Amino acid sequence: MRKVFMMLAALAVVAIAGTPAHAANEFEPQIKKFFETSIKPWLSDPAVISAVKAQNEKHAGMSDADIDAADKKWRAEKKAGGGDMMSGVLGNELSGFLKGKKDAAGGVISEMFVMDNKGMNVGQSDATSDYMQGDEAKWQKTYSVGPDAVFVDEVEFDDSSQAFQSQISATISDGGKAIGAITVGVNVEQLP
Repeated sequence: MRKVFMMLAALAVVAIAGTPAHAANEFEPQIKKFFETSIKPWLSDPAVISAVKAQNEKHAGMSDADIDAADKKWRAEKKAGGGDMMSGVLGNELSGFLKGKKDAAGGVISEMFVMDNKGMNVGQSDATSDYMQGDEAKWQKTYSVGPDAVFVDEVEFDDSSQAFQSQISATISDGGKAIGAITVGVNVEQLP
């Protein structure tokens, strides 16, 4: 009897230890379906591809120190309520394109932004809290992985968009080569 009890106790410990501390994103199948039908079809649009390629070329020589300085400037402008750098990005053609796509989604999209090959924002529907995304999973698990990579994050409250969302990120490719990435904040309460 004692041997049976010890075996059951050991199995219970293994079962508990093997369970992750947090549950998987229960919305992931719906989010991926939304992405496949509503986002992926326009990722090859010339407005997206040309903007990413142009920024990749423009920023080809940027050092890590230059990137850090740009991110600090963005954060300072965000804290101050705006500035030239933020206005330039939010007012560019790609940002207008993304805002139109967000508006057409009827509240499902809480935010979206496109990043270049260094992880810096190229265009965005709404002002992000920082400019450099290259140190975050949304860029590292997509662009750094290569073409066709998709990453769905956990559901959480996002300060930038003021919504409970999960972010789905994907590599943006041109001719089979990764050139950047996109992150789309999906308001999980608005999913179809």
